[in-house]
Amino acid sequence: MPTLIESEEHQALRKAVSALGKRYGRDYITQVIAEGRYPTELWQEAAKLGYLGVNLPEEYGGGGGGIAELSIVLEELGASGAPLLMLVVSPAICGTVIARFGTEDQKRTWLPGLADGTKLMAFGITEPDAGSNSHRITTTARRDGDDWLLTGRKVFISGVDHADAVLIVGRTEDARTGKLKPCLFIVPRDAEGFSRNPIDMELSAAEKQWELVLDDVRLPADALVGDEDAGLLQLFAGLNPERVMTAAFAIGMGRYAVGKALEYARERSVWKTPIGAHQAIAHPLAQAHIDLELARLMMQKAAHLYDAGDDIGAGEAANMAKYAAGEACVRAVDQAVHTLGGNGLTREFGLASLIIGARVARIAPVSREMILNYISHQTLGLPKSY
Repeated sequence: MPTLIESEEHQALRKAVSALGKRYGRDYITQVIAEGRYPTELWQEAAKLGYLGVNLPEEYGGGGGGIAELSIVLEELGASGAPLLMLVVSPAICGTVIARFGTEDQKRTWLPGLADGTKLMAFGITEPDAGSNSHRITTTARRDGDDWLLTGRKVFISGVDHADAVLIVGRTEDARTGKLKPCLFIVPRDAEGFSRNPIDMELSAAEKQWELVLDDVRLPADALVGDEDAGLLQLFAGLNPERVMTAAFAIGMGRYAVGKALEYARERSVWKTPIGAHQAIAHPLAQAHIDLELARLMMQKAAHLYDAGDDIGAGEAANMAKYAAGEACVRAVDQAVHTLGGNGLTREFGLASLIIGARVARIAPVSREMILNYISHQTLGLPKSY
């Protein structure tokens, strides 16, 4: 197990990424969103400094670290007000899956670009009728000679408009049983029959959400990632890092919100003393800080287990970390807005938009209720209700 004290290397990484994030900050992200563009400058600088590919193998241009290091990058960028959602998707999910299960050609084609920021990959799993239940995925792949034909729909897919390809979760028929099993395919952005439609979101983010339509998209045999029979093993190799990174995203956002509230509580005076001196203000902020710190500990445990190759242990811890971080983030943002009162809802202080953003960590990539189901069944051994 890791020590409860971060290594000097991790502390140095945290400090360096924090400095990068603060050079951009919330104002930068707000401007990017207002202009309807992607945070290219921050993404490229993070790539140049080696942060995007810190979890990818050195032989393919990465930093040789793991999800533990990548989660530090995302948390610190978030704590500065400038998180990069596609860190969850491109290096953490897609990069990890390709590094673990891809062919040598797939690794050489994709990993160096994912690491240096010149390539971006999105991830498509959620469907209109298969949100939490991935066993109901209806996107299917069938053989046509040496090729595959992929048909289906995906929704709430982040960053497709800037991605070079999408790692699509489909299902193929098992020749022995006739049952459908999950498989992963790399689908180029410009593939014939592959189209996208924007989803109109209340959520303000630099990364847009998309519906994808795959209409008999023809793919070569080498578009399949890994073993056709590996199924869920390969899928969860990407989903566990996704949960850890979602926790990092939430913890960073919560830290940012608490930080803004603390600045305000130290300076704002109503009855001759700063409002932060009053326990009704101070104690909820202290509790928010404690909750975020506890969530980070579970996130670090999950990242360590995953990087150590314990997929089963990591699955439990990653779900717990995502749950704890989502709850802590929502409470932290709520308390931060409440601390500022009416100012918490103004554009000037920039906290109101986080109210919606914080909810994402409770909903995606898996709802808190499904995590409670997982812990009930897998950890506590209780019978399933479904």
